[in-house]
Amino acid sequence: MKVFIFLLLSLILLSGCGGGTLQEGEASWYGPGFDGRLTSSGEVYNSSDTTAAHRTLPFDTVVRVINTENDKSVDVRINDRGPYEGDRIIDLSRAAAEDLDMMDSGVADVRLELVEAGGRIPRDLDQEMYTIQVGEYNSPPFAKRLAEEIGGDARFEPVFFFNRNRYMVYYGRFTSISDAERQIESLRERGYDGFVKQIN
Repeated sequence: MKVFIFLLLSLILLSGCGGGTLQEGEASWYGPGFDGRLTSSGEVYNSSDTTAAHRTLPFDTVVRVINTENDKSVDVRINDRGPYEGDRIIDLSRAAAEDLDMMDSGVADVRLELVEAGGRIPRDLDQEMYTIQVGEYNSPPFAKRLAEEIGGDARFEPVFFFNRNRYMVYYGRFTSISDAERQIESLRERGYDGFVKQIN
């Protein structure tokens, strides 16, 4: 019994401490033009905060980003989604990029280590993920209203393009197109329509 309790406490301590490499790849940074805009988590983006965008890690997860080119590191909190360009694995705030000394290059080879999980960590951070887009609006109130009306796994996220924000309403996250298409049929039965969109 004592051995069991010791092992259980050890697992709890280890899970709280994080550690271990989560992912390796290329990091970029974003900031100009985004200050004051909503992130995918609903927070207002502040380039002076050490935050980051990641495709699949839960919001509020804290990861240590290590620049493998100069060994500099910074702890960032995930509060946005992205990057969606090439093979980049994380998009950092300006403050985080400054700490890693990657402002001039714009990109850097990095290693991500878990510090604190904000939720269940996906088994495969590179796995293709899909969602269902059910709406697109010019302002947050309309998008929020539709997401609340649908309920469940519905959410709305800002997307910046053509120098302005659009607010997308998405439903669910799926690891296969077929799973997403089955959910579309269920949504249609409730009077909603949409299409499958890859998010990773």
